[in-house]
Amino acid sequence: MTRTEFGQAVRRWRDRVSPATVGLPGGGRRRAAGLRREELALLAGISADYITRLEQGRAVSPSAQVVEALARALRLSADERSYLFRMAGLEPPGPEMVPGFITPSVQRLLDRLAGTPVGVYDAAWTLLLANPMYAALMGDPSGWRGDDRNGVWRNFVGPGGRVRHTPEARRAFEAALVADLRATAGRYPADQQVGRLIARLRASSDRFAELWDSGIVGRHEAARKTIEHPQVGPVTLDCDVLSVAGGDLRIMVYTAEPGTDDAERLALLAVLGTQTLLG
Repeated sequence: MTRTEFGQAVRRWRDRVSPATVGLPGGGRRRAAGLRREELALLAGISADYITRLEQGRAVSPSAQVVEALARALRLSADERSYLFRMAGLEPPGPEMVPGFITPSVQRLLDRLAGTPVGVYDAAWTLLLANPMYAALMGDPSGWRGDDRNGVWRNFVGPGGRVRHTPEARRAFEAALVADLRATAGRYPADQQVGRLIARLRASSDRFAELWDSGIVGRHEAARKTIEHPQVGPVTLDCDVLSVAGGDLRIMVYTAEPGTDDAERLALLAVLGTQTLLG
C-alpha cells in the first residue's frame, strides 16, 4: 500500500459512521457527521494519536489486531474488512484462524441490547466488544491490552474478575474454560496465536497446566453468577452464552429475574454507568 491509502480508507469510513449508530452521544458542534478520532479510538481500544498517524500516513504496517479492531469499530462489511487488511499489507484471516469479525447484522442485534450487560468473545475467549452495561457490571475493559483481554488468562494468571465463586464452583469454572479452549485449539490447529496463548498459560499457571494435561474437552456453558460490585454490592444474575453460527463468537448476556433486588441493582447500574458513587 502507499503511505496514505490505509489512512484514507479509515478516514472515509469514519466519516460515514454517526455517533448514534455506535451508541455515542452526538451533541456539540461537529465539522462532520461521522466519528471523531477520539471516538473511534474509544471504540477500537487504540490511542487517538495512533489513529491520527495512520490517517496522515505517518504510521504504517498496523498489526492484524489493530486492523480487526478498526474494522469492528467502523462497522465494516466482510468485503470492506478484507480490503482494509490488504491495504495494511496483510492477508485477511482465513477459515483456519479463530474468527474475530462481528458482522453488521450481529452488531445491530447487540445495539438493541443496550440496557443489558453484553460481552462478545471469540472462540479463544478474547474479549472483542463490551457494551457500557457490561463495563459497568464487570469493570471497564477499555484499557486492557494483549493477554489481559483474554478471559482464560485473566482467570488463571491475571487479576481475575468480580464474579464470586465457591471453591467448588471455581474448580468447575476453571475446568470448563480449559476444556473450551482445548476444543477451540482442536478446531483451529493452524492458529498460531491460540498456540502461543496456550504455551504462555502453561508456563505461567500450574493449575492451567494440570487441567490442560488432563485432556478435558468441552464448552463453557450458561450459569448463575454472583458479581461483587464495588458500588451496588452483590448482584446475582443469569449468564447465558449465545453462539453465532458461522462466526464462532460467544455472546455473554447477563440478566436478572424481574422484581428482585438483583433487578433493582442492575437498573441502578444502568444509571451509574462506570462512574464511582460519591459517599
